Formats: sequence, structure tokens, C-alpha cells
Amino acid sequence: MIFVGRVLNGSPPTIEEDLVDIHVKVLAWLYIIFGALGTLTGLGLMAVLSFIGIAGAASDPDAWLALPILGITGAALGVFILILSLPGIIAGVGLLKYRPWARILTIVLSALNLMNIPFGTILGIYGLWVMLSDDGSRLFAQLN
Repeated sequence: MIFVGRVLNGSPPTIEEDLVDIHVKVLAWLYIIFGALGTLTGLGLMAVLSFIGIAGAASDPDAWLALPILGITGAALGVFILILSLPGIIAGVGLLKYRPWARILTIVLSALNLMNIPFGTILGIYGLWVMLSDDGSRLFAQLN
């Protein structure tokens, strides 16, 4: 495992540097996992609504009227969920690479996640705690 403290100044990292490094990696993977789950949800929603529309249209001739509505609704909701999920994946990958822009993106996403009860709230609090802590700020300031 490569710690940022060793890479930056050649000295062994302190316990605080080790802990913040671990917290950043855990937060990164949580955002990647939540983003992947959201992406799968968006794709699944598109597929399910399309399937329901096709199955309904096959059994009832009047259901052909609802097929375009279900297709458009499924596509719109799926794309909306995909758009909301992709920034989390991008932030997670950026955090794993210790990119300074990923810290800013994670702070914004964490603040927005506070409204997403219950799991988003937990992720948002954890993300804000890690990214706004003195050690977290210092870690990304050293890399800039």
C-alpha cells in the first residue's frame, strides 16, 4: 500500500496521515458503489418499463396507446437516475487518485446527499467529515 505521506516527502507517514488516507479510500469506494447501484437502477428502470409496455401491448390492443408513454417515461427516469449517479462514480475514481477537484466534487455531492435519507445522509455526513477535516484538507492541499 502506498501512502501519500511517503510519496510526498520521503518520511514515514504519521498515524493521522494513515487514517485520513484510509478514510479517503473508503469514501471513494462508497461513492463508486453507490454510483454503480444508481446506474444499475437507472438501466433496470428503463428495461422494466419497456418490458411492461411491450407485454401489456401484446395482451391488449388498446395498450398500444400506453407503449410510447411508458417508453418515454422509462427512458426519461432512467437517464435522470444515470445523470445523478455518474458524478458519484467520477468523484470516487478521482478520490482514489487524490485529485484536488475530486475533493470539491465530493463535498458538493456529500452536501446534496444529506437530503437522501437514510443512506445518503450517512454517506453525506461521512463525506463532509472526511473532506472538511483538517487532515483531509491538508492531504489535498499538499497535492496541489
